[in-house]
Amino acid sequence: MFSSYRELVERVKSEQIETLDFKVTGLSGRWKHLSVPASRMTEKLFRNGFGFDGSNYGYARVESSDMVFIPEWSTGFRDPFWETPTLSFLGTVHEIRPEGFVPYPGDSRVVLQKALDRMESEGIADRFVIGPEFEFYILDSVSYRNDMQASGFTLDASQAEWHTHDEAGRLGVRVPRKGGYHADAPQDLNRDLRAAMSAALEKLGIAVKYHHHEVGGPGQHEIEVVPDDAARLGDGTMLVKYVVKNLARAWGKVATFMPKPFFGEAGNGMHVHMQLFKAGEPLFAGLGNAYAGLSETALHFMGGILTHTAALSGLASPGTNSYRRLVKGYEAPIAVAFAMGNRSAVIRIPGYAKAPEDRRFEFRSSDASCNPYLLYAALLAAGMDGIARGIDPIGAGFGPLERNVYEVADGSLELLPSSLDEALDALERDHDFLLAGGVFPESLLENWVSMKRLEARRVLEVPTPMEMALYLDC
Repeated sequence: MFSSYRELVERVKSEQIETLDFKVTGLSGRWKHLSVPASRMTEKLFRNGFGFDGSNYGYARVESSDMVFIPEWSTGFRDPFWETPTLSFLGTVHEIRPEGFVPYPGDSRVVLQKALDRMESEGIADRFVIGPEFEFYILDSVSYRNDMQASGFTLDASQAEWHTHDEAGRLGVRVPRKGGYHADAPQDLNRDLRAAMSAALEKLGIAVKYHHHEVGGPGQHEIEVVPDDAARLGDGTMLVKYVVKNLARAWGKVATFMPKPFFGEAGNGMHVHMQLFKAGEPLFAGLGNAYAGLSETALHFMGGILTHTAALSGLASPGTNSYRRLVKGYEAPIAVAFAMGNRSAVIRIPGYAKAPEDRRFEFRSSDASCNPYLLYAALLAAGMDGIARGIDPIGAGFGPLERNVYEVADGSLELLPSSLDEALDALERDHDFLLAGGVFPESLLENWVSMKRLEARRVLEVPTPMEMALYLDC
């Protein structure tokens, strides 16, 4: 937002800004923050930053956890969720070394930038353009408990089909199970809130392509943003989640990007459309009779992603709940394959993207519980590996898949990992492509796997209501 410190100073004065808020991305992909009175603002603050305990962000061990966060004034934005006038800033984590502060290789924003720098330095492309699709539920209430003697959760949405016969009376305005795709008024009860979310994003510089009600009957929605450079939409992905969750809260609702909040209903993905450009020319547009109009570069990029899909799952679908979404019957991908328009494959090529500058494909198994910087960097790293090795996805047997995977039972297809532990196993076996060019440090991957193994173990150790139904009388 700001091109110079002078411009920032003028904005602080003209808008009577009272607070500067600094948002730091932890390893998990969630923001933490620290605030400073605007009266304390100096150019030195943006040069030297402030110290913090990196061990609480998943970045460092307790015995060597002093780190420095240096904000970037170019990332500043007027934060709409503070009552007092506030400017919020992003930035990067730095290590403290004898020669001074240096960017921490394990900071996820640094990792993404290194991936982009490598892409340019190797002459592959000068732009990696992505277009994420954000799926989420807007709910009226959520409660849960995980006690020794009791556990469970309850979700509620006023438009859900179960409210057609309750005491409150819903006048028959409901959306049936898996029947919400592009639902219109009066069923689309939260359309004004979704529009307000989109308008707020536009004000923050995140262009919205469109928004609509999604398949999930109990209030599932989608906001798709206009494709842009990966570095910009790394930050943009964090902003989308911030706006959606906080604006829902302000309207007395709960928004969740959780991959599978409802049993028997559509889950939330975060599909990622991808393109490469060089000197303004689209590199994914093919000539003649090329499959789906894609170039050899596009196919090799795709081949790299498909080759490493199992390992990518450890970053793209990083929660135990992610694998409750990646099952048959809900338009979620389950096969490591590609095809035109086939939503059961992990890579789908939109059939309607005909213009050369629109040629692209989407990775469909990722969800918004990821760290977006790490996801985008990993997809780029896998694609670059495919280009370097000339991986032909057709020759490698990844497709094109022209049949419904949900109906295939002959064991001929490679399937996505079925659990977080399985995905982490794959990431531990296959991660050299992430280390290439010094993009991902090995220590980051070790910290990531350790953190996620702990999450998986915590979930596995807790009895569930379904287990009570299955095994109480064993």
